[in-house]
Amino acid sequence: MFSPKVNPDNIARGFVYEAGARDMTTKDYGGPDMFGIEWEYIESVGGSMVRPGKPYIEDANEIKEKIKFPDIDSWDWEGSAEANKMYLNPNNANCMWFLNGWYERLISFMDFEGAIMALIDEEQMDAVKDFFEELSDLYIRIFDRAIKAYPNVDMFCIHDDWGSQKETFFAPAVAEEMIVPYMKMVTDFLHSKGKFCDLHSCGNNMKQIPNYIKAGWDSWCPQAMNDTAKEYELYGDKIIIGVMPEPFDPATATEEEQRQSARNFVDRFMQPGKPATINFNAGSLLTPAFNEELYEYSRKKCCGMI
Repeated sequence: MFSPKVNPDNIARGFVYEAGARDMTTKDYGGPDMFGIEWEYIESVGGSMVRPGKPYIEDANEIKEKIKFPDIDSWDWEGSAEANKMYLNPNNANCMWFLNGWYERLISFMDFEGAIMALIDEEQMDAVKDFFEELSDLYIRIFDRAIKAYPNVDMFCIHDDWGSQKETFFAPAVAEEMIVPYMKMVTDFLHSKGKFCDLHSCGNNMKQIPNYIKAGWDSWCPQAMNDTAKEYELYGDKIIIGVMPEPFDPATATEEEQRQSARNFVDRFMQPGKPATINFNAGSLLTPAFNEELYEYSRKKCCGMI
């Protein structure tokens, strides 16, 4: 994981992972993001939110007048590259995380209700599209600088949350029209540079997976409220899904039962042309025995030794 402080968003959001230990209690988090929007870091939860109160803009048609795009050439890319050249070990799969995608960025300007209305209000939709296109151009320039500064970065994990515990925020047709084309601009660029594109999108978003595929994402790791096994069965040949293993009680399961669970996962979710990854929510299921067996058994299977 790599999210350097050269990007003001990572400081504002309290999400700096780079060379040196991360101080979860630092007072340096929060403050302005790359667009100058103020965030407040909440120490008790280890994260930030936009400073409450009146939204910065209330109508997307105000964006051109009120929003100033950042000067990314003024960021200290060279200093960050030097500080992190040992951190980004070429033997690792180095993943650069990038917060505040498209809808999330709009939320930071308009708050949630304003942003979601702007996606469907005919009087605001064109302004949103114009902004998202310009935003994608900005992100492409940022990623181009990042690839040059950090040549050992292999993949990018970009955030854009689209759902709640029970349902996606907006209809798939809305996302297809309003967001997907601008995501595709960025994934096309990253693919042209040989980089892997991972989407981080919280919520119950099975309905949106066809849009994730159209937008060019290589992988998506759903939150645990999703039926990840079903999502794998439906879409795993088109996008890599982070699948939850079958649950077991780590406190009572024998070592052999834990190892068998790992083998079951590989046998079910590592089909030819249809790979999966372990879901990051697996947590306590990732015991030493499970992890060891998963590593060894999957390598043997993928090499045709099983």
